[in-house]
Amino acid sequence: MATLVVVSCGKAKIWDLNPAAGPTKARKAYVGGPFRVNKEYAERFADRWVILSAKYGFIDPDFVIPENYDVTFKDPGTNPISIDRLREQVREKGLCEFDKVIVLGGRIYFEVCKKAFEGFNVKIYAPDSRSFTG
Repeated sequence: MATLVVVSCGKAKIWDLNPAAGPTKARKAYVGGPFRVNKEYAERFADRWVILSAKYGFIDPDFVIPENYDVTFKDPGTNPISIDRLREQVREKGLCEFDKVIVLGGRIYFEVCKKAFEGFNVKIYAPDSRSFTG
């Protein structure tokens, strides 16, 4: 059973610590504690892992983020990526090929992933939920 792990991004970014950091790979751009712990889990246990960014959607760890940004699913006014675009990314990036998707992040990221994977034969799981859905 192939497992995809989706790690939510995070508000704390490298540019908060070093404003001159310049373009940075996603795996190093997010510097908050929860992201670091979730990234370690994903690197160890996932067959593949991606980061869910409210601005860019599902991105690979080596995706280069050009500069700091502040976009969140919690505030529609920040213009987060649409569910329709996320569904397209699920298809384009082959994320629907996995049997199981583990979402590491807050409830809103879990809900966004559930919607993005809707209609695909994929089980979505969050460590704090009691059951698989999908």
